[in-house]
Amino acid sequence: MADPRDPAPRLLDVSVVVGPGTPEWPGDVPFSCGWTCTIAGGAAINLSAMTLSPHVGTHADAPLHVADGAPASDALPLDAFLGACEVVDVTGLDGELSYDALAARGARAGATRLLLRTGRTIADGAFPDAWPWLAPDCVARLAAEGLRLLGVDAPSVDARESKTLATHHALFGAGAYNLENLDLRGVAPGRYELVAPPLRVAGLDGAPVRALLREG
Repeated sequence: MADPRDPAPRLLDVSVVVGPGTPEWPGDVPFSCGWTCTIAGGAAINLSAMTLSPHVGTHADAPLHVADGAPASDALPLDAFLGACEVVDVTGLDGELSYDALAARGARAGATRLLLRTGRTIADGAFPDAWPWLAPDCVARLAAEGLRLLGVDAPSVDARESKTLATHHALFGAGAYNLENLDLRGVAPGRYELVAPPLRVAGLDGAPVRALLREG
C-alpha cells in the first residue's frame, strides 16, 4: 500500500505494452505500424500509422463480440470501468473455477469490480496455452451480488478452446462487462481504485484500454 506519509496515492499501470511482437490471439490481426511521412524524408513532421485488432493488448469486449445486433464499443458504460475494485490471486489454479474456489482465494462477496491474477499473461511475451476461468453460475452469483466488471490478466474470461463463450454471455446477460489482457504481475491482492475507460471508438466488438490502479 501507499506510504501514509506520501499524500499522493501511487498509480500502477496494469496495461500490456502494445508494439511489434505483442502476442495476438492466434489468427487475429497483430499490431503493425509504419510511417506516412518523416522529417528525415523531407516532411515537416513525423506521422505514424498503425493497424491492429482491438483485442491486441489490454481491452474491453463489447457485447457485439459474442452476439449480432448487441451494443458495440461506443456503448460501453464508463461507470463499469471506474471505481473501487478487488484484485484476487488465483495463480496455480486451472480449469473452471467455482464461486467457492474464488472465495477460498479471498474474493469478497459484493465486489463491484473483480480483477483476477491468473499468472497467464501475454505481458510475458508469449501467448499462454491455457488459463483458469469462472464458471457461468459463479458469474451469475457474483452479478447478483453486484458485480459490474470482471477483469483478467489472461487473454480471455473464457477458456482458450471455448466455442460457446459462456462466461462472456453470463457477464453481458447480467449487465456486467470485462477487461482482458491486464498486466497484474506486480500487483498484490487487495483493494484498489480502477481507472480503465475504454477508448471511444464506434461500431467495434471491443476497445483498447489504458488500465490503471490507484493505491490507498
